[in-house]
Amino acid sequence: MWFRVILSIGLMLLMASCATNRNAHHSSSVVQYLYPNVEKPMVSEQVPHLRLPLRVGIAFVPEQGTHGQVVISEEEKVKLMRNIGAHFKQYDFVKHIEVIPGTYLRSKGSFSNLDQIATMFGIDVVALISYDQSRFTANGLASIVYWTIVGAYVVPGEKNDTHTMVDAVVYDVASRKMLFRAPGVSHLHSNATPINLSEQLRLDAHKGFEDASKDLIVSLDKKLQEFRERVKNSPTEYKVEHREGYGGGSLGFFELLLLLSSLMLMRWQHQRQA
Repeated sequence: MWFRVILSIGLMLLMASCATNRNAHHSSSVVQYLYPNVEKPMVSEQVPHLRLPLRVGIAFVPEQGTHGQVVISEEEKVKLMRNIGAHFKQYDFVKHIEVIPGTYLRSKGSFSNLDQIATMFGIDVVALISYDQSRFTANGLASIVYWTIVGAYVVPGEKNDTHTMVDAVVYDVASRKMLFRAPGVSHLHSNATPINLSEQLRLDAHKGFEDASKDLIVSLDKKLQEFRERVKNSPTEYKVEHREGYGGGSLGFFELLLLLSSLMLMRWQHQRQA
């Protein structure tokens, strides 16, 4: 009897091991969305025409190769997009943030799809969010190559490794020019028996996305500050126009001096007339 029990347990462990002795890879790619069927993304030579303050849209690009499995829930996506929007909103050159539902983005929709979205939601700039998660559950070393907008991203891994990258690529829609990119990454390694491996992988997938999203926010803050300074200090790279009623933020020294001089002149004229 004990022999049968031990044999049954052994078979169960063997079946579980065989069932999980494989790698899993789920992703949504900005490259595939913007440049479908193109070997190398084309860099736009147009000078972005930025009308300040900007109206910014945020959207997740469509998934690929999930085979019906939901890696990141819509709730998690909306939460991340709102966090990204809050960080954009800290800057005076941003007027409005629009969180765009994924239903408006077509698979391999390219810039023609972006043009439609920009017209529909009234946005100038869009932050396209993509993710890549690779889970290694097989014995021995393995690697997966993921293509980002700036080149290949090689993910090496061992057994029970979970690699997650969440990427934000910000484009000026009209010029089709990439303004900047902010990545966030996470690497988790866990120990699990064949019996609880599926549950551990599910927990690692959730935590990996959570950690990578936090890293993305840190990177985004840095890139937004760099972008603001680059727009100020590189007039040949960007054409900047102010919308009516927008002064571009706080007054500079010369603007303040001019204002004070005007006020003093008005006061002197008033005293002279009295």
